[in-house]
Amino acid sequence: MAKVLIIGAGGVGQVVAQKCAQLPDIFTEITLASRTESKCKAIAKQIQENYQRTIETAQVDADKVPELVALLEKVKPFMVINVALPYQDLTIMDACLEAGVHYLDTANYEPLDTAKFEYKWQWEYQERFEKAGLMALLGSGFDPGATNMFTAYIAKHYFDEIHYLDIIDVNGGDHGYPFATNFNPEINIREVTAECRHWEDGEFVATPAMSTQQSFTCPDGVGTYNIFRMYHEELESLTKHYPSIKRAQFWMSFGDSYLKHLEVLGNVGMTGIEPIEFQGQEIVPIQFLKALLPDPSTLGPRTKGKTCIGCVVRGLKDGKEKTVYLYNVKDHQDCYQEVQSQAISYTTGVPAMIGAKIMIEGHWMKPGVWNMEQLDPDAFMSDMNAYGLSWKVIENPGFDLI
Repeated sequence: MAKVLIIGAGGVGQVVAQKCAQLPDIFTEITLASRTESKCKAIAKQIQENYQRTIETAQVDADKVPELVALLEKVKPFMVINVALPYQDLTIMDACLEAGVHYLDTANYEPLDTAKFEYKWQWEYQERFEKAGLMALLGSGFDPGATNMFTAYIAKHYFDEIHYLDIIDVNGGDHGYPFATNFNPEINIREVTAECRHWEDGEFVATPAMSTQQSFTCPDGVGTYNIFRMYHEELESLTKHYPSIKRAQFWMSFGDSYLKHLEVLGNVGMTGIEPIEFQGQEIVPIQFLKALLPDPSTLGPRTKGKTCIGCVVRGLKDGKEKTVYLYNVKDHQDCYQEVQSQAISYTTGVPAMIGAKIMIEGHWMKPGVWNMEQLDPDAFMSDMNAYGLSWKVIENPGFDLI
């Protein structure tokens, strides 16, 4: 039905390319592009071996709009699936506008020199995409992405009004390293060390990073974990589009070893984002640290355990208060058996494929810039069950959350 250009050949790009390749009737032609084309070629070889399907590859610097436009005009895709770095969202959006191509990403823009991620920069593109007759779908990963869809689905099918939202992301996997991150180390560490913000009584309330924690027992035998409150971008869009929400919080699990390493690295300046001079040249400490850490795309074969990510929503139905928990559990090794990836990349990559699929099919095709929850959730939720991310609902689960 359509040709797509995937930009980014890391762990998530590998999953997106393979999941798209599994649906030749939808994704009739695929081009995979990255700054390092050798990574694209390695993924293309996997796809040839796994599905006997040929995809094209290309080299592009996603920081440079002219290079992107030239590639888009050569490939002429229906849409771009952007799984490059969040710093590159705006250049890719600019190129899509110039070349007349639809757009999808999995994470919102953040400036390279400021550890602050928010939607304002991308929301400012609304009028330009609308006038161009193009669609930009923001945050079609898991969180953000599936968590937005979980919230929208719960709000549509279980409530008249939602008041309290807790997004809980637990990774019960173990990769065996003393310290490693499950997705891009630079993005991961910037997220975790950023000031926490949660929504309460009509405004965001700031607290120190990782200063609020509680214990959470996951269903389906995944286990009990310490979860920490932190800021995550979907809180910004969900509280905007569901103004009845009184409080919204995002929680993520971290092990003691991860936190101790992160504390020490922060204390010695290795998580800094400001350039320093070293032996006559400028280096950014966190980028140097990234070069030392294991590549997240290599963690698949050694990661064991499960992820458990879901939304707890409390609100009113027929005048009575109730609580609903909607969640997905995914086994790391199941992901590796299917697409040679651990579950963090898998749970981000599959929703990117699904969002693109629904756009191609026309269910979500309307000009402008949209967050996931602004669109009808039913087709997306059905496709999650069909393509590897099945979900469950527990009504009134009895959680005792802060």
